[in-house]
Amino acid sequence: MPESYDAIVLGAGAAGLMCAATAGQLGKRVLLADHADEPGKKILISGGGRCNFTNVNARAECYLSANPHFAKSALGRYRPQDFIDLVDGYGIAWHEKTLGQLFCDSSARQIVDMMVEECAKGSVTLLLGDPATEIEHADGQFRMTIGGRAVSAPALVLATGGPSIPKLGATTFAYDIARRFGLSIVQPRPALVPLTLGPDDALFRELSGVSTNVEVRCGKAEFREAALFTHRGLSGPAMLQISSYWPHKGEIAVSFLPDRSQGWLLEAKRAQPRTPIRRALAPLPERLSDALIEKLGVEGELAGLTDKTLRQVEERLRDWRFSPNGTEGFAKAEVTAGGISTADLSSQTLEAKRLPGLYAIGEAVDVTGWLGGYNFQWAWASGRAAAQAIAGR
Repeated sequence: MPESYDAIVLGAGAAGLMCAATAGQLGKRVLLADHADEPGKKILISGGGRCNFTNVNARAECYLSANPHFAKSALGRYRPQDFIDLVDGYGIAWHEKTLGQLFCDSSARQIVDMMVEECAKGSVTLLLGDPATEIEHADGQFRMTIGGRAVSAPALVLATGGPSIPKLGATTFAYDIARRFGLSIVQPRPALVPLTLGPDDALFRELSGVSTNVEVRCGKAEFREAALFTHRGLSGPAMLQISSYWPHKGEIAVSFLPDRSQGWLLEAKRAQPRTPIRRALAPLPERLSDALIEKLGVEGELAGLTDKTLRQVEERLRDWRFSPNGTEGFAKAEVTAGGISTADLSSQTLEAKRLPGLYAIGEAVDVTGWLGGYNFQWAWASGRAAAQAIAGR
């Protein structure tokens, strides 16, 4: 006879840990399993090892999904402050960086240890180091084998994420199981990922290591953060953000001096006509200024350039177009966009509409947040929502 549980949670990342801990503390007998040999591997590397565990600005508008309203329910019922209260309860010191991003003062290990302790408080059984195989559903029970142990439960939670960062063991497992049980998949693609540039932009690839604050646009999406030039193309927070919106073809638009008002070069020419144009582009890094000027084909002092030319330079700097030829793929993507279709899930409970007892949470679902703690907040909130639904079964 298989070991019997109230719920089996597959995936001991952020969403799975929260779901298992919550359901356990609500009185359910929970098995949390992961093929990795330790929980929270992605948590441990996040935020440069300090875990950007939430963002105080998290709201549904900060998430991409085929259904932009899907995340509202879970996010509305478990807010950033709720997780902050949990962190504070464990005495974990944290600080706010830019744009509402919260980080541990010390180590991401503290968040993992906290969530493992939360699971222990709920008497969760933790089974690590073996994959779940032979997953079946019959007579209202999900049955499978994990590490040679036959287990069963009326509730199964898919919390194994997407294929981003495969070196940590990431796979398409959640999609494979979802398809097996009749759920559809929105085409997965790398998100929050560096963009690559082709030969036409080789000059910019030669600026590897140069960083500057920009405003970047693609469609209706717009972000103002730092951009970093790499030997392959474009990275940094601004480019990672816009990569989630870039449809793998077409252009992105960059404003290199977004705080400058229209006509600023003409004003500089009137005030200090002998200023070299490359110096007028401060505070841009010199190497970047030189590259832009080379591309624009202008040189010399402002006085030697016509007003028409300066207006054209302004316009290009305000709306510089790049045509990325791809991304650095799932290997470098912080998260996966797409995934298990929200059309097949309840936004209230994260339960499959056509198969009661099957749940999908976190990155496995077609809900992808901005850079800066948003995806963790979705993991906590979706895990909590599913757990509460399981507890109320």
